[in-house]
Amino acid sequence: MPSAVPKPTLFPAQTPETLLAFQFSSWYPRFSSLSIKSTVIRPLSQEFREYLDSDGVFVPEGAEGVPAESTLSDDEDSGADSDEDDQDRRRYAFPELDAKIRDSVAKYGAVFPKLNFSSPRDAAWILPASSPLKCMSPADVYLLLKSSDFVQHDLDTERVFDSCDPKAIQSLSPSYELELVLRKWYPVDRSRELRCFVRQEVLIGISHRDPNYYDFWNEVTTQDKVIQAMADFWEANIKGKWQETNGDYTFDVLLTRDLTRGHIVDFNPYAPRTDPLLFTYEELHDYLLSCGAAPTRLPILRVVDSPSHPAATRNAPAHQHNMVPFEALAMSDGRSVDEFAGALQEEIRNLMLERDNA
Repeated sequence: MPSAVPKPTLFPAQTPETLLAFQFSSWYPRFSSLSIKSTVIRPLSQEFREYLDSDGVFVPEGAEGVPAESTLSDDEDSGADSDEDDQDRRRYAFPELDAKIRDSVAKYGAVFPKLNFSSPRDAAWILPASSPLKCMSPADVYLLLKSSDFVQHDLDTERVFDSCDPKAIQSLSPSYELELVLRKWYPVDRSRELRCFVRQEVLIGISHRDPNYYDFWNEVTTQDKVIQAMADFWEANIKGKWQETNGDYTFDVLLTRDLTRGHIVDFNPYAPRTDPLLFTYEELHDYLLSCGAAPTRLPILRVVDSPSHPAATRNAPAHQHNMVPFEALAMSDGRSVDEFAGALQEEIRNLMLERDNA
């Protein structure tokens, strides 16, 4: 008798080689005609990595468009302390990288940046809300990256390969190199963003990415149209064309206005680090196990189906934990966490005294 086929686990096993298939420079050349125009700058210097990993939020010397100095009041002593901090802080300058960023801005009109895997979307608040993530200068790019918690993932090799066998990481060849990706910026209609989940080369689920409620997404004809469009898009352009992932991956798509085609925004591992959005991975696993059994029809589409849906009732803005006033960022420049906390508390006391004496 033939041996029984083992059931798939909740998540596929990850190897360093598999994870590296998801860094931008690995998948973009293959799918560039279906994606957003982009420029990859690699390798980046160790000095640039150290800059991104250093304390404080500041831009390197020579980058134009530096935001104004803090408008918080400073007494003479704090001014002296600030001068001393400036002298002690290591100086950074990246004239060659500045030039490449300016070239990309000139080429595309505006750019939004990311590193190998992660984009600084949690820091979108630091640039004008009318044009989130829109960078017009090297200073804009550096400020976004420096203000982001998300991109820190890409700076630490242990975090990048945290799901892999440590011995496999040590023998990794070629080594992991940090890269800066500059993508052509344009306004995105978030109502047309989807995330698709593929396991063992089966398109299991499609989730709406925006947690807001939209009437048109709850029309049966629209849902059927999108399910068919995404299945056709995946079959024609992605399925079976990416052996390095072993058929396990997720991909983000921006639908065209007529909802019949899509543009690939990004690929991510089929792993806990990738947000399942309106699904759980347990649900997706159950759908995979029931593949081919009536009445299950794959892929399953999930959208926010009412204004009272849990995803639509979150009043807090996305990534609010990462939102602090720019004045506070200026105060953090070059300070440790404890020093910054003390300085912030002192500034709050001064502001309260000024208010009480007004």
